[in-house]
Amino acid sequence: MQKLLLSMFALSALPGSALLAQNIAGTWQGALRVTGPNGSMELRLVVKIARSDDESLKATLYSIDQNPSPINANSCTLKGSSLKISISQLNGTYEGTVSPDGNSIPGTFSQGGSPIPLNLTRATAETAWTIPDPPPPPRQMPKDADPAFVVATIKPSNPTNQGGQGYGIRGQDVTTTNTTVSWLLTLAYNMHANQVVGGPGWIGSEKYDVLGRPDTPGQPSRDQLKIMFKKLLADRFQLKFHMEKRELAAYTITVLKTGPKFSANPDPNSGLGIGFGLAAGGGMSLTVRSAPFDSIANALQGNLLDKPVVNLTGLTGKYDFSVKFTPDVSQLANAGANPNAVGATDPDAPPDIFTAFQQQLGLKLESTKTAVDVMVIEKIEKPSEN
Repeated sequence: MQKLLLSMFALSALPGSALLAQNIAGTWQGALRVTGPNGSMELRLVVKIARSDDESLKATLYSIDQNPSPINANSCTLKGSSLKISISQLNGTYEGTVSPDGNSIPGTFSQGGSPIPLNLTRATAETAWTIPDPPPPPRQMPKDADPAFVVATIKPSNPTNQGGQGYGIRGQDVTTTNTTVSWLLTLAYNMHANQVVGGPGWIGSEKYDVLGRPDTPGQPSRDQLKIMFKKLLADRFQLKFHMEKRELAAYTITVLKTGPKFSANPDPNSGLGIGFGLAAGGGMSLTVRSAPFDSIANALQGNLLDKPVVNLTGLTGKYDFSVKFTPDVSQLANAGANPNAVGATDPDAPPDIFTAFQQQLGLKLESTKTAVDVMVIEKIEKPSEN
């Protein structure tokens, strides 16, 4: 009996955070009210929290009214009764306070903007929402395919469309919206606009919408998408050019002597993801999933920076990380955001991108002059008839 009493005393002496850490494992659920173009709606979220072998917490999120595929959080911490979950894949963060009885967590969810209330309740076998089976992955185009558009419609964009330019994949069809020929060139050939010289002025001013269907079944990879656009530019725009090396103003990315502060993605089947998110007050984030640095450099020069970006890191893997920074006016404009959204006057705003790369990633992003590839246009015409 004496040993039992001692055990009970030891348990009662444990700090509250340890008890909460033991009890917080389980399934939690709550509804997130969001506002979209068709009004407000509720999205049901399920969060499964478990303990790892090293006693740390791990969390998995399911948005069961959207794509119910599991989304792994990159961190889940409990300090006292304060729970924080970070999901870099969504550029999202959940922060809440565990109730004294351990059955509810009032909190908020942030995804690059203002926090939205999200109150979680511990689910039981009777109350747990059913998590649907995730949809089957789209059928991928064979990796060795050399695709072209079997048919492509090119038409001038609607001049009243003030949205940004970009591309998408709808089923098997490839679309672009509000894209200039200069933009198509930089996409197809992994270049900054400054690396394209020659050609008439209309290639940077006239905008087109493209709808194309590949001649090979399956959803194309990003590299296969570029192959198709190269062929489209040669066939429908009569593009002819040659490449040269020229010294240009550019940005270079190198690794600091202290080494990188991020890790390679261990999953060889993880899909590439690179996204920029604009937060309230002007802060911005760059979230990377399973991406090589050549792709990261291309995303920076294509969506944010005003000069070519050259990868000199020597890193050869595919990496995951998220970096937060405050963009300047030109970077906001390049990203297609409101240039007046700069938050530099906010004392809590993150640093500029150059400082953020050093502090958060262990990388040096600097402006310099270096030799880069340049496309010299010899011939280009407006698109032929559909």
